[in-house]
Amino acid sequence: MTLGDIVLFFNRECIVHRTERHRESAGYQKSFLIDMDGVINKGQTLIPGADEFVTRLEKGNYPFLFITNNSYYTPSELRERLASLSIIVSEDHFYTSAMATASFLKYQKPRCSAYVIGGKGLIVELEKVGVTVTNVHPDYVIVGETEEYDYQKIIEATLLIQEGARFIATNPDLTGPTPRGSVPACGALVAPIEKVTGIAPYFLGKPNPAMMYWARRKLNVHSANCFIIGDRMDTDILGGLEAGMTCCLVLSGETTGEMVERFPYQPDYIFECVGDIDPRRIASRREQITR
Repeated sequence: MTLGDIVLFFNRECIVHRTERHRESAGYQKSFLIDMDGVINKGQTLIPGADEFVTRLEKGNYPFLFITNNSYYTPSELRERLASLSIIVSEDHFYTSAMATASFLKYQKPRCSAYVIGGKGLIVELEKVGVTVTNVHPDYVIVGETEEYDYQKIIEATLLIQEGARFIATNPDLTGPTPRGSVPACGALVAPIEKVTGIAPYFLGKPNPAMMYWARRKLNVHSANCFIIGDRMDTDILGGLEAGMTCCLVLSGETTGEMVERFPYQPDYIFECVGDIDPRRIASRREQITR
């Protein structure tokens, strides 16, 4: 090997090393998964300071996603909802339980079939990964939020599960918020099917760490430097904890300060609202360990 070959080899190794270090540092960049209802908005009302927080994320070039258990809406529809509240982001900034369900099926059983009780947001994501929607010997019965839930669909789902279809659902939330009060959500819709069949569904949404994993994979970030910001201890905080993320609870939604102490697990941070969070100063678990 000549001196020139040695220099060339050394330069190549340096380039590879720098590239790997760059990829590692990018993966460990501080990033944020942000719940929507109770954190950013309450129905059609923007929670004070939420728009300013999003601006801080954008100015600091922090990777972030709005992450929601609601499988009914498409990312495009969610973008429009936030735009109506003066928060302008792209469709790529959303990750839903419908998307987590589609990722799960693509990984577990590619090109499978399913009988689906759910809204447009779920159907669109399933079709993207090649799931065939049918009631003829489906591999799965899938339930998500929907406005078209009737007795005939309950019967069909029940019979298909008894005939061998596997049972999954987009999220375990029992209720969802509306201006008039709480209404049944996915966790309530699966109840009669579970009671009759004796088979509980596998839930893909929060607090399932799988949803957190696929959301972080979309951002290409590591859990050690990723934050979850949510208003519910039983979904947002639990899911973040089990996924190894830094957990921020805001008291602008479902959980009050008095309720927090009743849980056996605790968030890393508690804020009155998301507007109080400064992404530059808040320390992740990785940063706390290395300090």
